[in-house]
Amino acid sequence: MPRFSVIVPVYHVQAYLHACLDSVLGQSFGDFELIVVDDCSPDGSGEIADAYAARDRRVSVLHLADNVGLGMARNAGLARATGDYVLFLDSDDTYAPGALQAIAARIDRTGRPDLLIFDYDRTYWNGEAERNQFSALLARTGPQVFSLDQHPGLLRLIMVAWNKAYRRDFLDKVGVAFPAGYYEDTPWTYPLLMAAETIALLDQVCVHYRQRRKRGILHTTSRRHFEIFKQYDLLFAFLDGRPDLERWRTVLFRRMLDHLTTVFNLPDRLPRSSRPEYFRRCRAQYRKLRPEGFDFALSRRSGVRYLLVALGARRTFQALGALHRLRLRTAQRARAAGGRLRAGVLHAYYLAQRRRPLDPDLAVFSAYWDRGYACNPAAVEGTLREIAPHMRTAWVTTEEYAHTLPPGVTRLQPGSAAYWKAMARASYLVSNVNFHHRYAKRPGQTNVQTHHGTPLKHMGVDLLQHPAAAHGLDFERMLRHVDRWDYSVSASRHSSLVWERAYPAAFTCLEYGQPRTDVFHRATPEEVLALRDGLGIPRTATALLYAPTHRDYQSGFLPAIDLPRLAEELGPGVVLLLRTHYFYPPGDAAGTAGTAGTAHPRIIDVSGHPSAEELCLASDGLITDYSSLMFDYAGLDRPIVLHTADWDTYRATRGVYFDVTAHPPGPVARTQEELTDILATGSWSGPRSAQLRAAFRARFCPYDDGHAAERVVRRVFLREDGGLPAVVPLPDRHPTAPPRPLPTRPAARPLP
Repeated sequence: MPRFSVIVPVYHVQAYLHACLDSVLGQSFGDFELIVVDDCSPDGSGEIADAYAARDRRVSVLHLADNVGLGMARNAGLARATGDYVLFLDSDDTYAPGALQAIAARIDRTGRPDLLIFDYDRTYWNGEAERNQFSALLARTGPQVFSLDQHPGLLRLIMVAWNKAYRRDFLDKVGVAFPAGYYEDTPWTYPLLMAAETIALLDQVCVHYRQRRKRGILHTTSRRHFEIFKQYDLLFAFLDGRPDLERWRTVLFRRMLDHLTTVFNLPDRLPRSSRPEYFRRCRAQYRKLRPEGFDFALSRRSGVRYLLVALGARRTFQALGALHRLRLRTAQRARAAGGRLRAGVLHAYYLAQRRRPLDPDLAVFSAYWDRGYACNPAAVEGTLREIAPHMRTAWVTTEEYAHTLPPGVTRLQPGSAAYWKAMARASYLVSNVNFHHRYAKRPGQTNVQTHHGTPLKHMGVDLLQHPAAAHGLDFERMLRHVDRWDYSVSASRHSSLVWERAYPAAFTCLEYGQPRTDVFHRATPEEVLALRDGLGIPRTATALLYAPTHRDYQSGFLPAIDLPRLAEELGPGVVLLLRTHYFYPPGDAAGTAGTAGTAHPRIIDVSGHPSAEELCLASDGLITDYSSLMFDYAGLDRPIVLHTADWDTYRATRGVYFDVTAHPPGPVARTQEELTDILATGSWSGPRSAQLRAAFRARFCPYDDGHAAERVVRRVFLREDGGLPAVVPLPDRHPTAPPRPLPTRPAARPLP
């Protein structure tokens, strides 16, 4: 018996079916059967499914003689299923990598529940992805297994079949089946949720729910939407036969009214001529199914809507709906006008503040477009407070990142009056990107650009040759911003040459090292051990940090490595730390393929951790592709492995300053199999790895000795032209080591 039966009904989806089936067959968890039900599809979908079945014995195809619709096709697949758990996947959707592994692991940890509910995201034609808006309902902190009575908020989730795994014997016990017609998920999902004695949750995206521009039920105008009434009749008939579930009648009645009126309000569902009839049917449904004692007045915001349905007052319902939409548009326009007025007032305030004297002891800092206390500016700010306590510092960031600020640092809300006052009067401004385009540098102000890494990919005006990567960058505005720089902090001669060519301006290059790496030479083994404990890394484990970079030719985070598979192949002695690029907000890994891996007990998603430097210190080795983190990590003198599966595409799309595969900081893997071999055999931390790292470190980390920030502070803020800290020679540097001897190899299972 396979662990899972994955049922995929197919009709008119030949353009999407390959991606769907590949996403199932490419899973790291392989104990499943894939049942494709060809619902008499008029295109090539049936032939595509047959080709997959010929190549993979896990695939079987059921060709139906007539087109019976989605629900009945699912029933046909269910009749053939032999798995312990059943899953449904629509044929234009896909599984995230590692999804089945995550689902299986969660089922095991929660004692084989009747139902497991997992998350999804909506993926659009332009590549954008948006996680389920009610995903917080899946982040349960109470009992991990429960019934619907203990978590009724789950009824707010989308009522579909494909975001759940069903234990087969539970389905047999309840005895429900999909009906024919539209909205077939309604009399299937509600009964199973109510009848389940044990429900468990998986707080991560496992399904990418494709939002097709045309076709599909949401874009179909038809009288078939009247079939929704039949589906709710079936639901309440089920309830009539289960007195033990009577307590849910009023809740489901409200859900029905909400659903019926939503269909009525959507402009693309019902033919215009049928709308009066549909509303009369809503009224009849209300009267027929209204629970005893139901009081619409108790429903607060929905009460008026329910009353109008009960009265059959369609014109009043439509008029109030139009009025509500008008109020929303008016409020939106008022907010926009108010925003413009506020911006104008604040700009006038900024201009007035520019007429006041500069504050010689005020320095303003920011990093990563106001995303908190981080990177080189943070290292400079901390050192400034340490050796120049007379200086006052302020940091530009939002409330979301306020917790990252150390004590004693004033927070400036971007765009606030305090922000513009500080921008007008501070004598020093330090950032690793650029300040607001309305900021105009005053005579006497000093701007320091620290950058945020050593450049491998093309930057600045060098992107003129790579318009796809430039994404419509306004080069004229960029150069106006660059003209504000007085100093450009550089980590190496390579960086200096790039910055001066990519950002042609009159700044002074400070070849002092990368301030953010100073902590690598100052952290104690005890501090590193505390970091590991805080991240949940077992003290006996080898921790490998996986930090891929952003790709200009991809939308959203799409990991090139199957992390659950890698974790299984490396064995119980290895923990993988997943760090996504800062372009993706914390949790975005959960909204895409990446997080499907984080349900694995030895994969920790550290994308939301505020300090990349701390993650470097907490790890024993780095796995990356083309991220600038490799240059920092080389200065830490710990093993690095590159995974460069798409090197040719990345180089052609973005442009690079040198071939990192020819001069790497450690072993290079082109495939996941090669990566596993490098990590499992010990070559990742062997002599050849150390030799490559030493050459890379000498070239790109000549000044990263723990004193880079001090050099910047003394030169820029204290105006000390001489007597800066001398550069410590490479042989004399001793960056912080892991808090235990580095193992020669992970405790991996033998490779097949």
